[in-house]
Amino acid sequence: MTTVLYKLETFEGPLDLLLHLIDESEINIQDIPISKITDQYLEYLHSMKELELEVTSEFLVMAATLLSIKSKLLLPRPPVIEMDDFDYYEEDDLDPRAELVRKLVEYRKYKGIAVHLREMETERSLIFTKEPEDLTAFMPKDDVNPVEGLHTLDLMEAFRKALRKVVRRTQVTRIQRDEISVKDRIREVSTRFQGLGKGESLLFSKLLHQEMYRHEIVVTFLAVLELMKMKQISCYQSRLFDDIVMEWRGEISNNEVPEIEVDY
Repeated sequence: MTTVLYKLETFEGPLDLLLHLIDESEINIQDIPISKITDQYLEYLHSMKELELEVTSEFLVMAATLLSIKSKLLLPRPPVIEMDDFDYYEEDDLDPRAELVRKLVEYRKYKGIAVHLREMETERSLIFTKEPEDLTAFMPKDDVNPVEGLHTLDLMEAFRKALRKVVRRTQVTRIQRDEISVKDRIREVSTRFQGLGKGESLLFSKLLHQEMYRHEIVVTFLAVLELMKMKQISCYQSRLFDDIVMEWRGEISNNEVPEIEVDY
């Protein structure tokens, strides 16, 4: 007889070994030839002893179960008890393989589920994930509504304030302004440069103040233009619409402004 060796590590228990033997022999699990399967199973246990492998108790219990089923199948069938409506068989006449077949079918089902879960685990292990990051910094920011939270009453109050300002503006007042000439303003601007150190500059906005009238601002600007024309100062801007920077270039005293032909 040719001895077939099986690796113990490939079987997780006696039911796993029985399923392997059934699949190898292409046997219908519902109609197991117990004699053939029992012989193959005992062959496996004998091979384990020859390889000096430890035979666990569950394998020996299954061997005893197979031998018990085999012996029951060899016994003669009990007599049939005839009754009026049907034939009654003794309880021992039930197929002794039924319990083993039920266990094998149930084990095959759970084994198939385990294989499916193992495949899912393998597929999932190929997927790499990372913790979610805060991407709010990259989200477009909505423009703030400047009138958010305002109601009709707020608009009415703003309209009343505007009307009160208009009433104040309609008041007629006589204002007597002080006349200032371009020549006087040129001397005042030249005097402002006296308090500066050598190489220091003066901003045009420093020549103005909030209480100045429009004509005083115009006269100040004309005085700066005349000083530039006289090459007493140089002016420049860092960028468009920026403040005018003035630097003193004259060699004469600031109080000795030459007579200029200025008629305004």
